[in-house]
Amino acid sequence: MAETKSPREETLFSVNDLKIDIARRQAILMDSVLDLTPKEFDLLAFLAKNRGLVFSREQLLDKVWDYDYPGNTRTVDVHVRWLRKKIEVDPGKPRRLITIRGIGYKLEG
Repeated sequence: MAETKSPREETLFSVNDLKIDIARRQAILMDSVLDLTPKEFDLLAFLAKNRGLVFSREQLLDKVWDYDYPGNTRTVDVHVRWLRKKIEVDPGKPRRLITIRGIGYKLEG
């Protein structure tokens, strides 16, 4: 018989030492709760659920901001920069939230 996951398990994502708890809207890095804005959390959670996949700015606007979002694609870049300051050891040389030049972003781990 196949083992089923409880709803609680499906809301937890780990990317090495970064833990994302969707149900609690909480991200924890090395035992410290991160102070994320709601949109930073939404972006991180989306990328964690889709770890390793690359998304363009337009795709992220559609999936995280909702396609009717009136801003431009640079909004994504700004949020990525803010998020990197909180999850990267060296935001200038990211190892978690990676830019794929000419395509978009992905979360590695």
